Amino acid sequence: MSKQYVWYASYGSNLSRDRFLCYIKGGRPRGSEKEEVGCRDQSLPIDESTYIMHFPLYFAKESERWQRQGVAFIGLKKDEKSYTYSRKYLITVEQFMDVVKQENNGAELNLDLQDVMKNGFKTFRDSWYGTILYLGEEDGHPIFTFTADWDLDVPFNKPSKEYLSMIIHGLKSTLSLKNIEIIDYLITKPGVANNYTDNDMEKLIKE
Repeated sequence: MSKQYVWYASYGSNLSRDRFLCYIKGGRPRGSEKEEVGCRDQSLPIDESTYIMHFPLYFAKESERWQRQGVAFIGLKKDEKSYTYSRKYLITVEQFMDVVKQENNGAELNLDLQDVMKNGFKTFRDSWYGTILYLGEEDGHPIFTFTADWDLDVPFNKPSKEYLSMIIHGLKSTLSLKNIEIIDYLITKPGVANNYTDNDMEKLIKE
């Protein structure tokens, strides 16, 4: 039986390919405080590319993985003015399910991706990343990501330097953004704005 593939579009720490592959292969990402178990199928993505999401990016909550500080989410309402950088990976449906499971601390999720495609998004679990969004299709494969169901109705929170560094690494290594582009992109995002200066960002980029 042939495998079914979907695009997983990442916008947080999984912008870094090295970090994302810890969800595939298992292991502890640099800067993280949690060992990931990996997928049942540890095959590498068969394709990947840059993708722009027209949903607002923000940082909130306190993550045990990342120094108990804020992590990335996107809002649920599409906004053509919003410009969120993403790296999308073409992986099997089973791998996508396993990645979502790991993002939900091992909880079993009964995901019906056809239902998500029909409705645009659907919450399968009342958790940080228990809401799956359908973003469209490319090369005959649907594009999905996940976020929270509270939209922007949540207190924003400062992300840790380790977490931001992982995102910066992804923006540089997989999206090839210049330093000034990275600063301009992140400095205005809720959770980063008013908590980091341009100089702070420059230091993280150079580390």
